[in-house]
Amino acid sequence: MSANSLEAVEETTDRDSASRWGLLVLLTIINILNFVDRQLLPSFANFIKPELGLTDTQYGLLTGLFFIIFYAVAGLFMGMLADRMHRGKLIAAAIALWSLLTAASGAARGFVSMALPRALIGVGESALTPAATSLLADRFRPSQLGIAASLYYLGVPVGAGLSLLVAGYLGPTIGWRNCFYLLGGVGMLFAVAMLFARDPRGPQQQVHEHGPGWRGHAKLLGSALRQSPALCMIIGGGVALHIAVGAAAFDQIWFVEERGFDRAEIAKLTGYITVVAGIAGNLFGGFAGDWWYRHRASGRVMLLFWMFLIVGPFSVIFRIVPADSVLFVPGIGVGIFILCAYYGPSVSTIQELSPASARATVIAFNLLCLNAIGLGIGITGTGLLIDMFRNAGSAEPYTHAALTMSVVSLLALPAFFMAGRWYHRDKARLNGGPLRA
Repeated sequence: MSANSLEAVEETTDRDSASRWGLLVLLTIINILNFVDRQLLPSFANFIKPELGLTDTQYGLLTGLFFIIFYAVAGLFMGMLADRMHRGKLIAAAIALWSLLTAASGAARGFVSMALPRALIGVGESALTPAATSLLADRFRPSQLGIAASLYYLGVPVGAGLSLLVAGYLGPTIGWRNCFYLLGGVGMLFAVAMLFARDPRGPQQQVHEHGPGWRGHAKLLGSALRQSPALCMIIGGGVALHIAVGAAAFDQIWFVEERGFDRAEIAKLTGYITVVAGIAGNLFGGFAGDWWYRHRASGRVMLLFWMFLIVGPFSVIFRIVPADSVLFVPGIGVGIFILCAYYGPSVSTIQELSPASARATVIAFNLLCLNAIGLGIGITGTGLLIDMFRNAGSAEPYTHAALTMSVVSLLALPAFFMAGRWYHRDKARLNGGPLRA
C-alpha cells in the first residue's frame, strides 16, 4: 500500500473516530437535558406541592403513574419506529415535543392542568433512549459498548443533579414556573441541532423497506425474550432496582419534613452529591464492566450482583439514621452511585443479547418494564404507603414507606446473579444463527 493510501486510511479512521465520539457527546448532552426536564417536578416538590395544594397520592400520580404510563407504552412503539426510520430526525421531533410540554407545565394552576402536560411529556421523552442507544451500538465495538452506554447515561446523575441545583439556586429567585419556561426554550435549540445528525444506517438498511413490519418486530421481541433467560433476568433485576428508585421521588419532601433540612439548601446539597456520585458510578460501571467483559466468564451483569451485595446495605442504612450521622450523606451518595453504575453493564448486555434488527425495540421494552412496573410501583406505591402510614399514626411515614420499597428492591440480587451465569450461553445461542420470529 502506498504512503498516500495509508494516509487516506488513517484520515478516514480519524474522521470516523471523531464522528463516533462527537455523536456520543451530543447524545449525552441531550440526555442530560432530558433528565433535567424530567426531574424538575421532584426537584421543585417543596415549591410545587404546597402551591398547587397536592396530596402525597396526587404528587405520586404526577411523578409516577401519569408520566410513566405514557412514557412506557409510547416507548415500545418509539423503539419500533427507531428501528424503521432516520433516528436523528426522530430524536429531534421528540426533543421539540417534550420541551414545549415542559414550558406548558410551568403554567399549571392545579392537579389537572399539571397532569396533562406531564403525562404527554412521556411520549416525547420515550423516543430518545431507544434511538440513541441503537445509534451507539451501530458505531461502537462490543468491547466499547459498556463505556459508551455509561457515558450516555451520565445524563441521569448530571441531569438530575442540575435539576436540583436549578431548584436550589434559581427556585427562590426567579420561581419554579420561570425555570420550566427556561428549560423548554433551551430544549428547542437542541431539537434543531439534532436535525443535522447523520444516521450511519444507510437507506438500504432501513427496516421499513427491507425488514419486518410492526408485527414482525413484536415477534422478534418475543423470540429474543424466549430464547434468552439472561435477557429476562437483566430486565427483571432492573425492575426491582427501580422500585427503590421510584420511592426516592419523595426524598426532597422527606429531607424537609422528617430530617429538618431547609428546602433550598437540601436541594443544593443533594444536587452536588448526585452529580459527583453519579459521574463516579457511571464511569465505574463503564470501565469496570468492560474490564469484566474481557477478563471474566460471567458477563458484565455479575459485576452488578457483587456491587449490590457489598455496598447496597449502605443505601438503606441512611434511611434510619439521624441527619447528623456520619452515615447519612455517604448513604445518599452510595444509592446514587449504585444506580448509575447499573446503566453501562445492563444496557450494553441487553444490546449484545438482542437481534441487530430489533435493538431499539428491546431497549424500549426494557424501559417499559423499568418505568411501568419498577417506577410505577415505586412512585405510586410509595405515595399510597405514605398516606396509609400517616393515617395509621406513624411519626415518620416517608421513612417507613421508603424502607418498605427498599426491601422489595432486594429481588435484584438473585436476578443479576442468574443473568451473569447465563450470559455467555445465551450470547452463543444468538450468534449461532438468526432469531426466528
